[in-house]
Amino acid sequence: MIPAHWRPHRREEDGEVLGYLRPEGGGHVPVTPFGHPVAGPVPEAEARAALDALGLSYLAGPWLLTLPGREEPVTVRIVEVTPERMRVANADYGYEEADIGHVFVLDVPEPGRLRAA
Repeated sequence: MIPAHWRPHRREEDGEVLGYLRPEGGGHVPVTPFGHPVAGPVPEAEARAALDALGLSYLAGPWLLTLPGREEPVTVRIVEVTPERMRVANADYGYEEADIGHVFVLDVPEPGRLRAA
């Protein structure tokens, strides 16, 4: 669950949550809706600008998910993100333990098992 002290940053045009401002060291770390840091810590205006520049583009790219007992991460695509959880789908043809499209459910904020590919 997104901590209550993280402030949401919304897109001006439609109010869509682009991410959160996580207070840290006198500044703010801009994070995606699932808690992945974008930059920072930086002043609030810079944190907001970083989230505006990123928009929702993180949804389009592949991500790497570290799984317990597996040395190599698995390529996944983001399917859904809510303040409580996120769902990512297997997109790794080399991962034989689950079919393509198999959905993994992760806690939010995601604790560091997911990184951009």
